[in-house]
Amino acid sequence: MTYYSVLEVTPTTQDWVADYIGPANRLVAQYGGKYLARTDSHERLEGQGEGAALRIVIEWPSREAAINFMNDPEYVPHLKARTEGSISHHFLIEGKDDLA
Repeated sequence: MTYYSVLEVTPTTQDWVADYIGPANRLVAQYGGKYLARTDSHERLEGQGEGAALRIVIEWPSREAAINFMNDPEYVPHLKARTEGSISHHFLIEGKDDLA
Protein backbone atom coordinates (compact mmCIF):
# COMPACT_ATOMS: atom_id res chain seq x y z
CA MET A 1 0.00 0.00 0.00
CA THR A 2 1.28 3.47 -0.88
CA TYR A 3 2.00 5.92 1.93
CA TYR A 4 2.73 9.64 1.80
CA SER A 5 4.97 11.74 4.00
CA VAL A 6 3.64 15.27 4.25
CA LEU A 7 6.04 17.66 5.93
CA GLU A 8 5.83 21.28 6.98
CA VAL A 9 9.30 22.70 7.57
CA THR A 10 10.25 26.22 8.63
CA PRO A 11 14.03 26.54 9.02
CA THR A 12 15.15 28.52 12.05
CA THR A 13 18.73 28.36 10.78
CA GLN A 14 20.20 27.46 7.39
CA ASP A 15 23.24 25.70 8.89
CA TRP A 16 21.90 22.18 8.28
CA VAL A 17 20.36 22.60 4.82
CA ALA A 18 23.42 22.17 2.56
CA ASP A 19 24.53 18.99 4.34
CA TYR A 20 20.98 17.59 4.44
CA ILE A 21 19.80 17.69 0.82
CA GLY A 22 22.23 15.21 -0.79
CA PRO A 23 21.99 12.42 1.79
CA ALA A 24 18.21 12.84 2.13
CA ASN A 25 17.74 12.65 -1.66
CA ARG A 26 19.84 9.51 -1.91
CA LEU A 27 18.23 7.76 1.05
CA VAL A 28 14.67 8.60 0.00
CA ALA A 29 15.42 6.98 -3.38
CA GLN A 30 17.15 4.01 -1.70
CA TYR A 31 13.95 3.25 0.21
CA GLY A 32 11.78 3.59 -2.89
CA GLY A 33 10.52 7.07 -2.05
CA LYS A 34 9.76 9.73 -4.63
CA TYR A 35 9.51 13.45 -3.98
CA LEU A 36 6.21 14.71 -5.37
CA ALA A 37 6.66 18.27 -4.09
CA ARG A 38 9.36 20.29 -2.29
CA THR A 39 8.43 23.93 -2.48
CA ASP A 40 7.86 27.21 -0.76
CA SER A 41 5.19 27.96 -3.38
CA HIS A 42 1.94 27.15 -1.60
CA GLU A 43 -1.10 28.94 -0.27
CA ARG A 44 -3.65 28.30 2.45
CA LEU A 45 -7.12 27.75 1.08
CA GLU A 46 -8.82 26.99 4.38
CA GLY A 47 -8.21 27.50 8.09
CA GLN A 48 -6.01 29.82 10.08
CA GLY A 49 -2.58 29.78 11.64
CA GLU A 50 1.03 30.21 10.81
CA GLY A 51 2.17 28.72 7.55
CA ALA A 52 5.32 26.66 7.11
CA ALA A 53 8.04 27.94 4.82
CA LEU A 54 8.34 24.63 2.94
CA ARG A 55 5.86 21.91 2.09
CA ILE A 56 7.24 18.52 1.16
CA VAL A 57 5.34 15.47 -0.11
CA ILE A 58 7.08 12.10 -0.52
CA GLU A 59 5.40 9.01 -1.94
CA TRP A 60 6.52 5.70 -0.37
CA PRO A 61 5.85 2.17 -1.61
CA SER A 62 4.93 1.09 1.94
CA ARG A 63 4.75 2.22 5.55
CA GLU A 64 7.82 0.10 6.27
CA ALA A 65 9.84 1.95 3.62
CA ALA A 66 9.02 5.31 5.23
CA ILE A 67 9.81 4.08 8.75
CA ASN A 68 13.02 2.38 7.63
CA PHE A 69 14.12 5.62 5.96
CA MET A 70 13.47 7.59 9.16
CA ASN A 71 15.41 5.04 11.23
CA ASP A 72 18.33 4.57 8.84
CA PRO A 73 21.55 5.14 10.83
CA GLU A 74 22.91 7.31 8.01
CA TYR A 75 19.79 9.52 8.08
CA VAL A 76 19.45 9.88 11.86
CA PRO A 77 22.11 12.65 12.25
CA HIS A 78 20.55 14.59 9.36
CA LEU A 79 17.09 14.22 10.90
CA LYS A 80 18.50 15.51 14.18
CA ALA A 81 20.07 18.51 12.43
CA ARG A 82 16.79 19.27 10.61
CA THR A 83 14.64 19.02 13.72
CA GLU A 84 17.08 21.13 15.75
CA GLY A 85 17.37 23.72 12.97
CA SER A 86 13.70 24.04 12.06
CA ILE A 87 10.13 23.83 13.17
CA SER A 88 9.02 20.62 11.52
CA HIS A 89 5.84 18.58 11.38
CA HIS A 90 5.84 15.22 9.61
CA PHE A 91 2.68 13.25 8.89
CA LEU A 92 2.64 9.75 7.42
CA ILE A 93 -0.61 9.16 5.54
CA GLU A 94 -1.88 5.85 4.24
CA GLY A 95 -2.95 6.13 0.58
CA LYS A 96 -6.55 5.03 0.98
CA ASP A 97 -9.99 6.55 1.11
CA ASP A 98 -11.84 5.46 4.26
CA LEU A 99 -14.89 7.49 3.24
CA ALA A 100 -15.43 5.93 -0.19
